[in-house]
Amino acid sequence: MNVEKNIKFLLGLTYILVIIVFLWFFFKQFSIQDFTSYEIIKKNRDTLNNLKNLNIFLSSLIFFILTIVWVLLLGFGSPIFLIGGFIFGKWIGTILVVFGLTIGSTILYYFANFLIKDLIYKKFSSKFNYLTVKFKRNELAYFTLYRAVGGIPFFLQNLLPLLFNVKIRNYFFGTIIGLTPQLFVGVSLGAGIDKIIKENEKLPSIWKMLKTPDIYLPLLGIILIFLLAFYFRKKFFKQ
Repeated sequence: MNVEKNIKFLLGLTYILVIIVFLWFFFKQFSIQDFTSYEIIKKNRDTLNNLKNLNIFLSSLIFFILTIVWVLLLGFGSPIFLIGGFIFGKWIGTILVVFGLTIGSTILYYFANFLIKDLIYKKFSSKFNYLTVKFKRNELAYFTLYRAVGGIPFFLQNLLPLLFNVKIRNYFFGTIIGLTPQLFVGVSLGAGIDKIIKENEKLPSIWKMLKTPDIYLPLLGIILIFLLAFYFRKKFFKQ
């Protein structure tokens, strides 16, 4: 038992150190201005587009691997789907983001089952225990709905299924099915932002952007998904 605890401690400590190094490297390489200056974003957009066109397979593979690493280290997905659409467009971007987030989440779930399952159960079992019976009825269906309705941070959403002992197979396919609609909408928004930057030398007004179908259609999709998620959350996940 002591050996197992020591292994968990060392793995957990290594994981935390890797996250710290990753964050240090990330903020050393990038500044807030890199994400807020329209001129810098446009310049980086042209650079990324040129690199992508040099070798679409290699650039897709690198982004795919980085997506998995991002989920493993930081656990949230919102910047990834915008970046995926921004660089690769809505179709290729959706495929890369969906499978990257799914594989990253599944790996995280697998290792968390060994490292912190007891901690998750101790912290959250009293709050979410009522869902155990629901998951036992049809694990894949309920986990897919659980992924689709969201409402909790992505990192925590990846780990809470430890409470219900969700099978890896159901976790993987439920994540793909549940996340694809919302990720497609998010990636489409990223692709729309890329199109706006491509066609405008200077930052257009908010009103002009909102009149663009590539922007307002994904935003309407986000609102629709939010309303559907609210309905299904009340219908299937109420206590």
